[in-house]
Amino acid sequence: MNFQSQARRVTLLATVLAAALSGTACAPLFVGGAMVGGALVATDRRTSGMQLEDESIELKVGQNMRHHLPDRAHVNANSYNRMVLLTGEVATDADKAKAETVVSKIENVRGVINELEVTFTSSMTSRANDSLLATKVKARLVESKDLLANAFYVVVERGNVYLLGRVTEREANRAAEIASSVGGVKKVVKMFELISEEELARMTPKSSKD
Repeated sequence: MNFQSQARRVTLLATVLAAALSGTACAPLFVGGAMVGGALVATDRRTSGMQLEDESIELKVGQNMRHHLPDRAHVNANSYNRMVLLTGEVATDADKAKAETVVSKIENVRGVINELEVTFTSSMTSRANDSLLATKVKARLVESKDLLANAFYVVVERGNVYLLGRVTEREANRAAEIASSVGGVKKVVKMFELISEEELARMTPKSSKD
């Protein structure tokens, strides 16, 4: 096993531990970086300022859910470029609608993707399985030779994989193909912000040889 392979294995193990300790099945997973004290230490195609703003939005959503839907919902929020993806379970259609209304009123949120399910609350076993599944999906993205893994934000809830990020149509289709090939994945939902190949070329650092 070469140094690069060893490094990947170590990073993946760290990611699994972080997901398990987070207590949530759909924590964002980044290979090549880590979630440390709630702060994202990984590069993606958002600015560092936007990453911090997204993290702030997620914290505000959590606070609002505890206030408006205490003890009767399991709501996870993942923000990417100020678009908030809601996953988890609520007791009624009214609770689902209320969660979306509350989040849409949070400062700087520009849209809400409401994927909450009206059903019983998932078990800790189910959430642990989701964390493991997310790690497997991310590992497959890392192993691919034609994608930059850190461009993708992976969320898993009840076996459903949600893919976010600023990517080209080519990258989006390829990532969905990879995710759908992972055992245990029920469905893959693409929620990307599409960019052109020209825009990708402009934001990609040039090598010193160029």
